[in-house]
Amino acid sequence: MPSYQPWCHGNITRSKAEDLLSKAARDGSFLIRDSESIQGAYALCVLYQNCVYTYRILPNEDKKLSVQASEGVPIRFFAMLPELVEAYYSLNMGLVTHLQYPVQREEEVEEEPEHSNLPPQLPPRNFAANDVKEYDPKSSEQACKSLPDTYLMRLQHLDLSLVPEEHLLAIQEYFRTTICSDAEQVQSGYPTLPGLKKLTMAICKNLNSEITRILPALEIFHRVFDQQLSPGTGYYPRQMSADSGQFVSFRLEQLTKLLYSIEDQAKSSVFDSVGHDGGHRKSLIPPVTFEVKQESLGISTKMFLKVDVESGKLFFKKSKDGPEDKYFVHNKILQLVKSQKMHAKLAIAVETEKEKILRKEFVFENTKKREGFCQLLQQMKNKHSEKPEPDMITVFVGTWNMGNAGCPHNINSWFQCKGQGKTQDDTADQIPHDFYVIGTQEDPLGEREWSDTVKGVLRNITNISFKQVAIHTLWNIRIIVLAKPEHENRISHVFSDSVKTGIANTLGNKGAVGVSFMFNRTSFGFVNSHLTSGSEKKIRRNQNYINILRFLNLGDKKLNPFDITHRFTHLFWLGDLNYRVELPSTEAEYIVTKIRQQQYLELLSKDQLSIEKNDGKVFLHFDEEEITFAPTYRFERDTRDKYAYTKAKATGTKYNLPSWCDRVLRKSYPLVHVVCQAYGCTNDIMTSDHSPVFASFEVGVASQFVSKQDLHSATQGGIQIMNCVANLLTKSKTKFFIEYHSSCLEKTVKTSEGENTEHPEGSIKVWFGNQVQLTPIICDPEYLLDQHILICVKSTDSDESYGEGCVALRAAQFCYTEFQITLTHHGEKTGTLTGGIQLHTSEGKTTEKLYDFIKVEKDDTVTSKGKGGDSNKFSVTQSHDISNPNYMGVSFQKDNVIDKGWSYSMPPKNNPVTGQGNKEPKKVGYDAGTCGTTEKPVNPTGEGEQKSEMFDNPLYGSMGKSHSRGKDQDQQQKDQLIPPDPFFTSSKQADGDLDRPPVPTPRNRSFTCSETKHQPPNPITLNPSLYKKPVVPSRSEGGMGQNRPPLPSKSRPGVPEPQITKPRDYRDSSELPSKHRPPARPAQPQPQKDVYAEVPKMGRSVK
Repeated sequence: MPSYQPWCHGNITRSKAEDLLSKAARDGSFLIRDSESIQGAYALCVLYQNCVYTYRILPNEDKKLSVQASEGVPIRFFAMLPELVEAYYSLNMGLVTHLQYPVQREEEVEEEPEHSNLPPQLPPRNFAANDVKEYDPKSSEQACKSLPDTYLMRLQHLDLSLVPEEHLLAIQEYFRTTICSDAEQVQSGYPTLPGLKKLTMAICKNLNSEITRILPALEIFHRVFDQQLSPGTGYYPRQMSADSGQFVSFRLEQLTKLLYSIEDQAKSSVFDSVGHDGGHRKSLIPPVTFEVKQESLGISTKMFLKVDVESGKLFFKKSKDGPEDKYFVHNKILQLVKSQKMHAKLAIAVETEKEKILRKEFVFENTKKREGFCQLLQQMKNKHSEKPEPDMITVFVGTWNMGNAGCPHNINSWFQCKGQGKTQDDTADQIPHDFYVIGTQEDPLGEREWSDTVKGVLRNITNISFKQVAIHTLWNIRIIVLAKPEHENRISHVFSDSVKTGIANTLGNKGAVGVSFMFNRTSFGFVNSHLTSGSEKKIRRNQNYINILRFLNLGDKKLNPFDITHRFTHLFWLGDLNYRVELPSTEAEYIVTKIRQQQYLELLSKDQLSIEKNDGKVFLHFDEEEITFAPTYRFERDTRDKYAYTKAKATGTKYNLPSWCDRVLRKSYPLVHVVCQAYGCTNDIMTSDHSPVFASFEVGVASQFVSKQDLHSATQGGIQIMNCVANLLTKSKTKFFIEYHSSCLEKTVKTSEGENTEHPEGSIKVWFGNQVQLTPIICDPEYLLDQHILICVKSTDSDESYGEGCVALRAAQFCYTEFQITLTHHGEKTGTLTGGIQLHTSEGKTTEKLYDFIKVEKDDTVTSKGKGGDSNKFSVTQSHDISNPNYMGVSFQKDNVIDKGWSYSMPPKNNPVTGQGNKEPKKVGYDAGTCGTTEKPVNPTGEGEQKSEMFDNPLYGSMGKSHSRGKDQDQQQKDQLIPPDPFFTSSKQADGDLDRPPVPTPRNRSFTCSETKHQPPNPITLNPSLYKKPVVPSRSEGGMGQNRPPLPSKSRPGVPEPQITKPRDYRDSSELPSKHRPPARPAQPQPQKDVYAEVPKMGRSVK
């Protein structure tokens, strides 16, 4: 597209084009932009009566352009865009109005080049084909003539005494004549440099023949060690062994890789055979002993817990050096329950030889010790699991601006999450992560040198030789992904890409690199970016983010309408984002004082990234763990005690106030498991003016699914989506339809056109009335509940997206569920979509997940004593699974804003739902609300007594017959508060949806994480049917049925009255392990040995 034309706007977004036309505010205003749906096509945008009309300009086979205008108007073809625009200034050309006023292109403020005291760094010489610029023929011809003179002159000034005469003559001949012919070949589009190739082949004739001679022997040697080869196949292509005319450099590189591979595999085999500690295939975690306290009859007793991960045993010892005769094997350790009231307290549920379940409570030295113990136990369960594939992995994410300085000798603390902030305990030092993702900026090292450095550090820490999944470099911005060797066959669809955002978006000194891959059935994306520097260039940084979002090409190419924020189950964004603390330079010393006092809250309130994120301008719906560490920029090098916040320049003193430039953020699909275990920075790596930042995450993954059901006898399942209404923030005059994408569907499904209703404030409400039936490829619940449906609202005229979102099938696990999702496009909010979803699956059970092994309880337990009143026997607890907000739909609340981009309504557990019958709900680790009937409860004491009710949790009430309400419970309800649900209870929302069809089932419960301010809480009741005025039930009473009032405390002798305590916010303590995850639902009774897993738990807690 000609850039000099005033109406040419290039690749601006659709929403930006609408804004420019709205500002013009004259009928007939127009501009042309690149099409977002078809490469090489354009979009003509015309303003008429305050609405924007979009017409596609498509090229044909002869590169002629035509406008898709109204039917009945003859199609005209044009060679150039200016001709087309000139023609459409005329009337009656099929447009809503003729073109009159071109909208000028906004001038971008160019980024100034940065000045540094260090010499400029040359970018790596790995130019892509599309980076080669076109040359002027005359200037290139002159350059060709000057090449021989230049190089021959350089050759004369070198010492040539050691060069063989035949080689010297060949080099001189190349510079005299052949180099010009090579240059001409490049000009003609053939960049193979045949002359250079001929020269190197002649010089390396003996070396080339030697490579040809030794490669077959090395390949045979390699095949002996390679365990994954089938008989008769070679690891490397056959043509490597033959003299196929390849560059010698290429063959040397292949030879080098082959030698490295042989070395690694030989070491692995030899070390494994002798059980050497440096074995590269096994991580040997040494036994760890924890000193704890156990209370019995009010007396605190010192005890020792020894965790032996390798043998799979947990020892209970009365003294550190005492006998190890009392232990529990990994499969007898049923669950860990963390106390939220006492942050160092942990309950362990174990199964005895008599198949009785005991609950043992211990208090650790501090919260970090408790977290280290839990991580070791989880590692033990995972190591000795009978599952063929993992359902949970851990991911380390690190970012470091190296400041163009070399790497220090010891960087172990970075990979062990040691330093400031939320850090790991020493006991977890040798627990390896499954993936290590490291992003660097201003990295002066070569790819091979940096890769070997990182692998060496990890080998020293974990005794594992990690496999390189991918590495990608853009100038000095680099990302590398390493994985455990056992995951090698689980990784597929690896892609990498980069985007330049430097001066004029053509230089790679700023920009991003990214890597994506599939781990079994879970998609991962990682982006490492270095954004524009300077405190005053916040808007430019925002634009950098949008450009990276739009043009970074990662993930499934079939998901073309979706940007990278919707293409992955888990997306991690790391790097030197360069957002600053927005305070005047005169406050520099005040900032330093606050940092020394570790008072970060006031400074974080001025953090540009947090402000822009809360305003929805960047990183919409991304999460970041709470920052509890000092700013990571700008330090004096070789010390971490002093910030160098001033820099002398020719134009005066420049201030770089201490700021959190280096960050790690993430965005995951709804209702998936992800928990941040660490987030902080190191103290002891000081070669750069930035400190390295680390983060680690516990992530749920889906394994490759093989159905155990007979495909012929399996019940046909389906996904129904209905009652969809979209509110789009656009002035476009067009019709819309919805596209549904998912890997679980046989094909992409499109709806018919929706019915538009315009609103005066510049939005359009579209009702898609028809019910859509989606057919999954597999109907087994084990498979379907891990799937997501990607939704895209498109226009019929240009086939461009006006908003994308995602719905989790797990939300409709038990019954019809209503949803609301925020629609986004290119990182901006473009509207909302509401609707309902119903899931029909075949019969089947879902398995327990490893991440359900650890729970968090809100308050202390209330013991239900059996015979003899043994307090160690397992009893029902007020167990809240609240350690993961994303997994359950309860978002992390910060600055009184809740914005996850989605919300779901779910009915109470005990309500039968139309269409489901009395079908027994399936047991799963996820708490999504059951709609079936409740069976008889399990006897938790294991003493053979028939108890008619489980009343230890006061918010559950009776599980048996109904009882009258006690005054103490009435008072308890008044103390239990919940913020109103803005989507499902707002009167304004209801008024706007008068034309919406009735839903199949009543909405009894809502989980909302959409964008809203914190409202004053309203008191709620446990049984709304007892009062005339209906009140929305709280999330924490999910286990209550409408017809099951709680048991009065008077009828519960021997049980102390529970204390209603306010749940402590994680942010009150920098040592608490993670964000809180909401609870799991009660499942149906099972045999006695599974009693612990079947205990009902409370519903979600609400701050």
